[in-house]
Amino acid sequence: MKLDEKERKRIPTSEFGLPGKRKYPMPDKSHAANAKARATQMVAKGKLSSSAASRIRAKADRILGE
Repeated sequence: MKLDEKERKRIPTSEFGLPGKRKYPMPDKSHAANAKARATQMVAKGKLSSSAASRIRAKADRILGE
């Protein structure tokens, strides 16, 4: 499910992989899995630090029950 701007604004900041920037929303398991994949891609492209990706993956894993 793609989030539109209105839906994204309703998501609490705590449900983002990077809450300070409100990036990588994870309101459900589908978005958590997607955030994990995107974080890995962004590290490979040099657009995200590995430490930020680790935080995103850790949060996604908690949501996914891994």
